[in-house]
Amino acid sequence: MSSLLSTIESPADVRKLTMPQLLQLAEEIRERLIRSVAKTGGHIGPNLGVVELTIAMHYVFETPTDSFVFDVSHQAYVHKLLTGREKRFDTIRQPGGLNGFMLRTESEHDSFGAGHAGTALSAALGMAVARDRSGGSEHVVALAGDAAFTCGISYEALNNIASQTKRLIIVLNDNAWSIDKNVGAIASYFHKIVTHPSFRYLHDRATGLIERFGGKAVSHVARKAEESVKGLLGPSMLFEEFGLDYYGPIDGHDLPLLIDTFQFLKTQNRPVILHAITQKGKGFQPALDKQKKFHGLGPYDPDTGETTAAGQKTYSEVFAETLVKLADADDKVVAITAAMPNGTALDLFRPHHPARFFDVGIAEEHAVIFAAGMATKGYRPFVAIYSTFLQRAFDPIVHDVALQNLPVVFCMDRGSLSGDDGPTHHGLFDISYLRCVPNLIHMVPKDEDELADMMQTALAHPGPSAIRYPRGTGPGTPLKARPQALEIGRAEILQDGTDVTVFGLGALLPLAWELAHRLEQQGLSVAVINPRFVKPIDRETVEHYGRGCGLVVTFEDHVLAGGFGSAVLETLSVAEILTPVVRVGWPDEFVDHGKVDALREKYGVTVERAMELAQPYLQALEQRRLVTQ
Repeated sequence: MSSLLSTIESPADVRKLTMPQLLQLAEEIRERLIRSVAKTGGHIGPNLGVVELTIAMHYVFETPTDSFVFDVSHQAYVHKLLTGREKRFDTIRQPGGLNGFMLRTESEHDSFGAGHAGTALSAALGMAVARDRSGGSEHVVALAGDAAFTCGISYEALNNIASQTKRLIIVLNDNAWSIDKNVGAIASYFHKIVTHPSFRYLHDRATGLIERFGGKAVSHVARKAEESVKGLLGPSMLFEEFGLDYYGPIDGHDLPLLIDTFQFLKTQNRPVILHAITQKGKGFQPALDKQKKFHGLGPYDPDTGETTAAGQKTYSEVFAETLVKLADADDKVVAITAAMPNGTALDLFRPHHPARFFDVGIAEEHAVIFAAGMATKGYRPFVAIYSTFLQRAFDPIVHDVALQNLPVVFCMDRGSLSGDDGPTHHGLFDISYLRCVPNLIHMVPKDEDELADMMQTALAHPGPSAIRYPRGTGPGTPLKARPQALEIGRAEILQDGTDVTVFGLGALLPLAWELAHRLEQQGLSVAVINPRFVKPIDRETVEHYGRGCGLVVTFEDHVLAGGFGSAVLETLSVAEILTPVVRVGWPDEFVDHGKVDALREKYGVTVERAMELAQPYLQALEQRRLVTQ
């Protein structure tokens, strides 16, 4: 059988296909996804679940004139395959290759970039209102998973849609999962819609609408579909209360039904929502058996789904296991996450203390304020959220936690690069956005054992604290039997020196050691410092070495703007110490996706870059040493 997928250069080619060819195309796309993502890693489960939905959307609508907005957009691989990127698809998430999410600079068909949940409805409404004001007639379609409806931003958008536009199509892609199983009342509500016997027939009002559009034949087809259009389920339905006409639930893998339904919906002059039931991982048994694992993962065997075991424990796993120990000893310790028990490894905590584990869904703002509420009653919440996602909760951190000086602990996983996921997921800003907040202490461990010590430190601290740690494994440092609380604001002096002082923050401490060795080969005396605390910074140590040495160098896995190096500069400036400071970190730009080592090389987060920046000052040090001799 000849390949249809290889002939698709644009969505216009999709619209030329017959129904049997469209069904063949769906199977070819699934096979391509399974084989390609097995090599690159990526979000395989979500994309296998939207194959028919995406084909139907491109068959009925015409991008880039019409706009598709994907919530999170990790499920946009099929869209990329159908919009001229099939020949480059094997480069996805690879250096210089396709991004794993929607990216406006990558294609004219990517109308809105995304990587965080809950943005699609607001962005799509903005596009629809702009179209209305400009007198356009194009369509705007937002595809959002059911997990996005646990996000408050989605409801802020829903509150405004009916009053601001008359034409907007929302597709609710309901697969009952985000990364983990969806939680809360909304998930339960969707489940009731899908399973309730009264929704097993086509509502008369919806029948009439479809008959007026396509005649009784369309209505007959819909009635006979196992999961047919059941729309407009009554004024008490949630979405109708927001002013949207609701259709569904329908089978999100029934391609003929999806096409008929989209053709009907594009004629409507009211905002509409189509509830489509899909199966995450459809067509790949390993992804169906282990939906959490196959949401997003590294390379795997395309036949068996097997992956290579990591072996060494990750920082996330060390965090979770340490939290279990802390909770064993203190019944006030609780764990909170925002739809990420697997990503933060709190699924390892949950079996030990199920009553003290809380997954609030994709609702970071709520997670922080919920933790603040528990803290007022004497509990010690550990809030585990990726650094990039905690950005969404900045105001609650300031207003609800720090202002009241509540002992909430923010454990920021992925506090550095998130590698192949790219700029939407890199955690490079948390030092900057937290260092300015009063009352809050901020810690960065050099290894796994120090992470455990910092968790103990946070538990003993009466106010708010934050700990950032990177993705993946650390140096493999064994943990003490019991973690020890650290002296707050005290750096660790690893090596004394009199010519140059090098601060290596967290995971970049090895670069500090490497630089020290190179400078020592030039005959220089080099101090090496593990800062531990970004806030409060160890002023005594910074000032001591700032006065005693001729050059200070800082390494940090964070943007330079407002980061740890900035804190060192500020400290020296206040003390009126004029010693030059060379800062090595990430530049004032959004960092591409790619392998961590390659990105460090590309952006100059290297010892070589430190040597280059330090060279003028090293020459001055050499001259000073010659004079003193």
